[in-house]
Amino acid sequence: MSVMRTALVTGAGRGIGRACALALAETGVAVLVTDRDGDAADAVRAEIADRGGVALAQALDTTSTEEHARAIDLVRAHWGGLDVAVNNAGITQPATDTADISPAQWRRVLDVNLDGVFYGVRLQLPALLERGGGVIVTISSLGGVRGLVGMSPYAAAKHAINGLMKTVALEYGSRGVRALAVGPAYVATGLERNLPADVQASLPGLHALNRIGQPEEIGAAVAWLASPAASLITGSYIPVDGGYLAR
Repeated sequence: MSVMRTALVTGAGRGIGRACALALAETGVAVLVTDRDGDAADAVRAEIADRGGVALAQALDTTSTEEHARAIDLVRAHWGGLDVAVNNAGITQPATDTADISPAQWRRVLDVNLDGVFYGVRLQLPALLERGGGVIVTISSLGGVRGLVGMSPYAAAKHAINGLMKTVALEYGSRGVRALAVGPAYVATGLERNLPADVQASLPGLHALNRIGQPEEIGAAVAWLASPAASLITGSYIPVDGGYLAR
């Protein structure tokens, strides 16, 4: 396989992040698979290698600027630079009305879902500019454009991510950087199994396609948006949601 471009994916040990890493690798991109769980990241690296792709793995806590810097340095050292950054790592919290959320709960979600993205982006940008430009794709959510009952920290962070990507697109577009937010609705990552049975049963009907998404569908969209085929798309929130927002 001829490696043409390189990518770094956060939260890539499972779910949507894993799907993004696999999809990028399938297009010939060399991928640094990162996750807070280093063993999970390495398992995805091995999966990419088994499929004939090129990958490295590294543990990365996105709330640490030092760990972001080490990841980018690893890409530089092995492949000469960075072309694509996919900021996927994120967490949720149990559904809680806003007045009952503690400052610690609020801070924990914002630390990962907003601050962790910013810490990555501010270091990814110089690396992309070294290569003459590139692409940043951040995984947002339907909660980035709508309210979510019981999820105010999550919704606030995802709204903010959308604004961050729009601003980066304006600031760096003339220098060859595209910035995008991708908004999944409900996706079968396994977390949905924690919901009550009646809620799980209602999820498909919330989408125009009458089903929830698969991680691979988000990964395919991200890989395309990160490719030269999507060269005119920047500054956008792009729903990949099975028609959830059409209702």
